[in-house]
Amino acid sequence: MAVIAERAFTSRATLQRVEAGDPSVSIGIYAAVLQALGLLDGLQEVADAARDTVGLSLATAALPQRVRLRRGGGGKGDHG
Repeated sequence: MAVIAERAFTSRATLQRVEAGDPSVSIGIYAAVLQALGLLDGLQEVADAARDTVGLSLATAALPQRVRLRRGGGGKGDHG
């Protein structure tokens, strides 16, 4: 544990907070610990929007369902 804390440039107490899942620990500390463990590539997967099926579903649901064309109106290009 002391070796990982040293490699992550943090204290053992902070490393214990990371292990406990303390939400007040900054993402930078989590990244440093993952780097020290050789697991930093896994963080990239967490932030991959293409893998966020819930987020993609919500974004798709927010899109307009259909587009309505204006009729008549006498705007530009309407010569008839």
